[in-house]
Amino acid sequence: MFTMINTEDFTKRLQKVIDYYGETASSFAEKVGVQRSSISHILSGRNKPSLDFVLKVLSSFPEVELYWLMNGKGKFPTESNNVSHSPNNVSDTFSESKLPQIVNSSDKSIDRIVIFYKDGSFQNFENS
Repeated sequence: MFTMINTEDFTKRLQKVIDYYGETASSFAEKVGVQRSSISHILSGRNKPSLDFVLKVLSSFPEVELYWLMNGKGKFPTESNNVSHSPNNVSDTFSESKLPQIVNSSDKSIDRIVIFYKDGSFQNFENS
């Protein structure tokens, strides 16, 4: 059976993410790529989060799991890797030199790796 997300609980989880990364609502909005008013309206309960907003949060903060953010199931932060609090350090943890050489060609380089877990969550690692 499909259930709608509980906006109040979503707001609490979003605030937990903001606090975990030591962000203000304003700096969080900037990192996610949305207007400050969007964060304010979601946190106040005035607006519900859009799918686009949720995807931007997941993309900007890799330790946030979709199912945890949406319905509280799972863990935050994820414990499946040793990535630090800053999403900018993902490329430090997963550099090309540590990845298996799938293609043996000097003109090929890895741009992105996405790991899908059996629980439906995923992690996205981009090479910068």
